[in-house]
Amino acid sequence: QVQLVESGGGLVQAGGSLRLSCAASGSIYSINVMGWYRQASGKQREMVAVLSSGGPTNYADSVKGRFTISRDNDKNTAFLQMNSLKPEDTAVYYCNAGIRTRISTPANNYWGQGTQVTVSS
Repeated sequence: QVQLVESGGGLVQAGGSLRLSCAASGSIYSINVMGWYRQASGKQREMVAVLSSGGPTNYADSVKGRFTISRDNDKNTAFLQMNSLKPEDTAVYYCNAGIRTRISTPANNYWGQGTQVTVSS
């Protein structure tokens, strides 16, 4: 069983910063990709940032230059540093990971429970 647990959300004023964390635990052989997605009220879930193992980093245009995704592979943890936050960044942020539980099985897609980020104007 694999679990993703996010933390670090909260309420912040516009222009402020927050750092989200996502810790993966359980039966993990390898993690191919970790990423962050968000879903604002009444809107579809959208990609924020994705970091592949040994590969490129992708950001949504709306967060480029403000958000930074990183990983601590030893701790199976991903981070999202969010600076210069705007009210339109308000959403539930979800961690996503492609995880192989055994060397002989393909990666499955896992989601965290989400953490609320609210940016006041």
